[in-house]
Amino acid sequence: MGTLYVVATPIGNLEDITLRALKVLKEVDLIAAEDTRRTRKLLAHYAISTPLTSYFEHNERAKGPRLVEKLKGGKTIALVTEAGTPGISDPGYRLVRLALKESIPVVAVPGASALTAALSVAGLPTDEFTFKGFVPAGAGRRRRFLSALKGADTTVVVYETARRLKATLAEIKGLLGDVHLVIAREMTKLYEEVLRGTVEELSGALKERELKGEITIVLRAPKAEEEPGKLAGEIKKLLEAGSSVKDAAAVASKKLGVPRTVAYGEALRIKKIKGIKRIKRIKQGLS
Repeated sequence: MGTLYVVATPIGNLEDITLRALKVLKEVDLIAAEDTRRTRKLLAHYAISTPLTSYFEHNERAKGPRLVEKLKGGKTIALVTEAGTPGISDPGYRLVRLALKESIPVVAVPGASALTAALSVAGLPTDEFTFKGFVPAGAGRRRRFLSALKGADTTVVVYETARRLKATLAEIKGLLGDVHLVIAREMTKLYEEVLRGTVEELSGALKERELKGEITIVLRAPKAEEEPGKLAGEIKKLLEAGSSVKDAAAVASKKLGVPRTVAYGEALRIKKIKGIKRIKRIKQGLS
């Protein structure tokens, strides 16, 4: 009986691979890859000559049983996806399930993942989060998908294409409000970019840009009972009572269950507006 190794590969930078993963890729009898062309580049970079076979979304049902037969015959196989960790919104779980059904050992060789990479730099709570995979392409399905996030009261991670990002941001604004989110683009690659702000702020920043690459969106949907402007109202009340920006943000964050960074940004915005209004009143009094 062979062993199936589920091996994470780099999502961009070829150096983001573990020593263990390289050892496994060198020593197995066969590598089942979602994209053999991309995997060949990785193998060539590390001078690995292990045979490759394709295993992707449109052939996995037919190819899986044949791979399982090889495993039952004593062959060892490494399963890799195009980039990142197999099975995380990529082909893989069907082969794992087939192997387990035949009592074939399945071993994880962990490593890179766009999901965890984006979460680690988002600055949003990660004690609990929900991963929803790719946002559906169709307008109707996308709307239903995003509507289901309303009131989730947890950090949510989704994948999106650069081409559809602006339309998705517009849907998020309409369905969830002007929530705080993080857009991680081309993680670990040459043009890596992480943008943070409200939907309105990021939509404005991206309005004239033509984006490329792979996108991960991290957001925190407000509680179902929260009303639009409730955070601003709470902070305004605290500031008017004499609280500092920092204290007002801390209190509002805890009371409403929103990230402290979001509350602090809102407190700064309100403080600035209040300052401008005060200057205007002084000028009017002098005129």
